[in-house]
Amino acid sequence: MNTKSYAIVTASYWGFTLTDGALRMLVLLHFHSLGFSPLNLAFLFLLYEFCGVLTNLLGGWVGSRIGLKVTLYTGLALQIIALLMLSMIHPHWAMSLSVSYVMASQALSGIAKDLTKMSSKSAVKLVVNGGEGALFKWVAILTGSKNALKGVGFMLGGVSLTWLGFTHSLWLMAAALGLVLLAALIFLNQDMGKSKKKVKFTQLFSKSREINWLSASRFFLFASRDVWFVVALPVFLKSQLGWSFNQVGSFMAAWVIAYGLVQASAPRLIGHHRPGRSAARWVGLLTLVTVCLAAAIMLDFHPVASIFVGLGLFGIVFAINSAVHSYLILTFTSDDQVALNVGFYYMANAWGRLVGTLLSGLMFIFGGLTACLWTSAVMLLAAFIMTLPLRNTQDSVGSGDAR
Repeated sequence: MNTKSYAIVTASYWGFTLTDGALRMLVLLHFHSLGFSPLNLAFLFLLYEFCGVLTNLLGGWVGSRIGLKVTLYTGLALQIIALLMLSMIHPHWAMSLSVSYVMASQALSGIAKDLTKMSSKSAVKLVVNGGEGALFKWVAILTGSKNALKGVGFMLGGVSLTWLGFTHSLWLMAAALGLVLLAALIFLNQDMGKSKKKVKFTQLFSKSREINWLSASRFFLFASRDVWFVVALPVFLKSQLGWSFNQVGSFMAAWVIAYGLVQASAPRLIGHHRPGRSAARWVGLLTLVTVCLAAAIMLDFHPVASIFVGLGLFGIVFAINSAVHSYLILTFTSDDQVALNVGFYYMANAWGRLVGTLLSGLMFIFGGLTACLWTSAVMLLAAFIMTLPLRNTQDSVGSGDAR
């Protein structure tokens, strides 16, 4: 394994993730305090997710032509620009202008996030040697540590909003990420991910059966999470339970940190034998957990306790699902096509987040957290169905090219 390249890519991803998590919480809590409705809050993140769709699709193609190092640098630089841009917003602007401006800055941040993520996760396939067991281990560590740090970012966002205010928090994050970019420019020398053959644009949509089914399942899996997590849960905690910014940020942070730790431990928890069958089994269990939680809230069965216990179980099972998926996409693609196929796969992920984000605001208005959870359960059932064709997939599928 190329330890130096793995360490630099991972550290860059970590630095970006801290600012991304903090930015999400800053935007959500700051604009909620300014009187934005749940639907307005959802709209703030729509371009973020939509640009993620386009970025993953085109970014994988660009990365396969010019290399992942360039796409990683570009992602970090765009996030710095987005942070500085958002710091210029004025609290006395009209609502429509504020929403449009924040959506534009979030669009840049969405491009930045998915360029960085696609570059980092594709790079793991290229720098890790030692067979599929090693690949599952290191991709789980990268993804799990990233999510744990995103949780830390949530907490930092809530704390910095209270202590430093909105604008100064953004300036501090931009400066910190500038140091991360400078370190990557100096120390990352390996040119990764450039295809040996000229990649045609039409190859973006020409995928193997396994990648198509896995991408479809990923769409519904992440929509099922974001339909309650992005807007509904923090607004519920703030408006209905009366929590402070710090409390909301800390709770969201604890959930995501625990989620990331479970994700990083997934190879030890479930092994890596017959991952396709594991994917179907774990998404089926997640569906059952969500149905039970939605029923408990609907029947008013110890609602606060049900929310905390249910969301804890959801986080554990979802983390294992996500780890298995992140491993499978790398086993289903060849080294020469890794940027192209990972970009396509995370395009489906971004579509799911976009749909989940929009429905999070809409369903919360129509039926509160209960409606969001039932919507999540329906989406998980769809994800389970999409995973069924992968049940007989073997660990060695990864050597095949997309077709």
